[in-house]
Amino acid sequence: MARQQAHTGSNIERSEYYGALQSVVEALFESGSSFVNPGEYPPKVRRLDVILQAESADLPPDLQEIVELLPPGNYTRKRLCDQINSAITGHAWGQVYGTVE
Repeated sequence: MARQQAHTGSNIERSEYYGALQSVVEALFESGSSFVNPGEYPPKVRRLDVILQAESADLPPDLQEIVELLPPGNYTRKRLCDQINSAITGHAWGQVYGTVE
């Protein structure tokens, strides 16, 4: 499978991958997800699970980089979203790729 190219437009034009990270977050925390321990509250996912889910979504290099910037650890949905949004904001890609919730 060919790797996607990095976004080459300005940081105000929406990418065709706008919202792709939101789909990754949704898949990780959906009901019955194999990434979440069923007895754990609040539900948490591991950094490795986030990276694997992002790779399976065939994200472009820019978004793969955002995911790979996550520090090691376990993440509640809120903490994961805060970390991802921080990296997106730091790259000024909010309008290009969107943020997550």
